[in-house]
Amino acid sequence: MTSPVLPPTLSRGPEVVTFGCRLNAYESEVVRDLLRDEDPNSLVVVNTCAVTVEAERQARQTIRKIRRDRPDARIVVTGCAAQIDPQRYAAMPEVSRVVGNADKFQASSYGEIGPRLLVSDIMTVRETAPHLADGFGERTRAFLQVQQGCDHRCTFCIIPYGRGNSRSVPAGAVVEQVRELAAKGLKEVVLTGVDVTSWGGDLPGQPSLGQLVRRILKLVPELPRLRLSSLDPVEIDEDLWRALAEEPRLMPHLHLSVQAGADLILKRMKRRHLRADVIEASRRARQIRPDVVFGADFIAGFPTETEAHFADTLDLVEAADLTYLHVFPYSARPGTPAAKIPGLPGPVIRERAARLRALGDQQLARHLDRQIGQTADLLVEADGAGRTERWTPVVDYAEASGALRRVVLTARRGLALEARAA
Repeated sequence: MTSPVLPPTLSRGPEVVTFGCRLNAYESEVVRDLLRDEDPNSLVVVNTCAVTVEAERQARQTIRKIRRDRPDARIVVTGCAAQIDPQRYAAMPEVSRVVGNADKFQASSYGEIGPRLLVSDIMTVRETAPHLADGFGERTRAFLQVQQGCDHRCTFCIIPYGRGNSRSVPAGAVVEQVRELAAKGLKEVVLTGVDVTSWGGDLPGQPSLGQLVRRILKLVPELPRLRLSSLDPVEIDEDLWRALAEEPRLMPHLHLSVQAGADLILKRMKRRHLRADVIEASRRARQIRPDVVFGADFIAGFPTETEAHFADTLDLVEAADLTYLHVFPYSARPGTPAAKIPGLPGPVIRERAARLRALGDQQLARHLDRQIGQTADLLVEADGAGRTERWTPVVDYAEASGALRRVVLTARRGLALEARAA
């Protein structure tokens, strides 16, 4: 999560170096397109992440390296870390300007003349600009931002202070963008946001995410595949459950924001769900869509987590049969309530993260082995890699990027499968 995520390179515009999540990578594409007429040799934009202290350290290190390599370039720093702690980045002699999250989609924010600090109050922003409904990706898949910000305050998370309150892209704008992406030949669209299950809460009539999904699939029949990013287990609405049961073009792969498997730790994290909610969500999904598979986010070593608490997390992975695990060792983030709680020793945190990742690898291997001999629809990506409906990774499939093919899954190679034409 802290490694640079480099979006697809375009032929024009400045270099944009991105840290953090898919949403950041998506927004970097918007910035790149906004600045497509800029001289690529004169401007570098660094889009930062604030989710961990390590993410910020890497960003500052990168900024210093850019200045050494390109002494004449203007370096503009934006993103969540710049929004939350602008003075720290403005104090770096390598930085030409600091631009906040609410200001980074204006071309004028990157001009040679202007204030060194251009950071508006993110909490006053009430709308998600229509241009944020553009997609990015390869020829195969586009990530489409439909929601921004978060109204919740998990004790470990600083992101609401970098993104502001929850706000949604209107359904009509989303549908239009999906239609345009499908017309360009994109085979799959992934709906994404900071807290995507809260989509619609700020719109007239308070429509639900499930209603948006059903509307997209009805009005854009030419789109082969629709996928969702991270969901809160207790905020999956009834329309979304119906869509999962009735819409084969909604992919049977749900990624849940879980974080821990012990109720006491979940309460201390100020999460909206408990352990039983995760198990119930996985049970209900499999009841209505037997081929569904789950990913999940986890934090290992949260303050006060005992070995028994951690054992509950390991047990939850198996009880809910979670497959694709994203594991993050806990890192205290200044400015969050959790940072005030005495933390666990670093070696304990790292050891638990390693054990959780190892269990994730075992779960993925089991999932892959169960699929050998089955047929699937493979969306081919770069270099012969690809993903099936269930997010199953396939390697060395000799077909052009962007092809959607029916295949037989033939053998496991490490944590991926091989396939042949059906």
